[in-house]
Amino acid sequence: MTAFQPFAAPAKLNLFLHVTGRRVDGYHLLQTVFQLIDHGDTVHIALTDDGTIHHDSPIPGVPPAQDLMVRAAQRLQAATGCRQGCRLRIDKRLPMGGGLGGGSSDAATVLIALNHLWQTGLSRHALETLGLQLGADVPAFIFGRNAYAEGVGEALQAITLPPAWYVVLTPPVAVPTAEIFSDPGLTRNTKPIIMSTFPSDGVRNDLETVAKRKYPIIANYIEWLNQFSPAMMTGSGACVFAAFSTQADAERVMTALPATMQGFVAQGLMQHPLFDLLD
Repeated sequence: MTAFQPFAAPAKLNLFLHVTGRRVDGYHLLQTVFQLIDHGDTVHIALTDDGTIHHDSPIPGVPPAQDLMVRAAQRLQAATGCRQGCRLRIDKRLPMGGGLGGGSSDAATVLIALNHLWQTGLSRHALETLGLQLGADVPAFIFGRNAYAEGVGEALQAITLPPAWYVVLTPPVAVPTAEIFSDPGLTRNTKPIIMSTFPSDGVRNDLETVAKRKYPIIANYIEWLNQFSPAMMTGSGACVFAAFSTQADAERVMTALPATMQGFVAQGLMQHPLFDLLD
């Protein structure tokens, strides 16, 4: 077995999230902008020669068959015929059910890193296609740049975003994505916008109303953060965020954070830390 190597798995924020329709197969059609931030998990990988995939630090409550990191490695093996194996570990910083893309980012990092370490040679696009089998957000992390996304989240266009610092608050609830998307009160007919009009086109998170109704604590966190800058929920929740022009401005907000609330400050990234491992 080789020594463990660390690989970054950054979080994302949805700077807006509109639900524009629903396909006949039940999947929702979305428009969103993914902003990568410099806060996330760290995945550690050691190569083995026996072909097995083993997670040394499984996440409590996640059955092995549902472990996205293990499934990502297995999918890459199956797609490429690779006979090598690996051991996986994770330093988990991102909350589950937080809307920050933690599990999807972890899976994307496993695909990117193992494609490099195993020398399987898949292109970025091929890995994105493989990642979509694991979850709708996985391709966005493999894409590796801030992106304007449509479809179920897999149709990606690079977008240049202004430098920003974010205060991200983490309510102590885990929000199941399926519960929010299946709610009959969810608005599913938002008029599509075009990328050139972002962010002046009245953007919002269509999932926020449902999530706040089901989990009122999310509304409390948004209300508190709105004192300092317009706040919004990311993904299907529960985390909420607001943008600031400087680190000092963001840190000042954190100093005012009540002891009953938790959160962190993060800087927006221009690209994924592992971007150069592909293509």
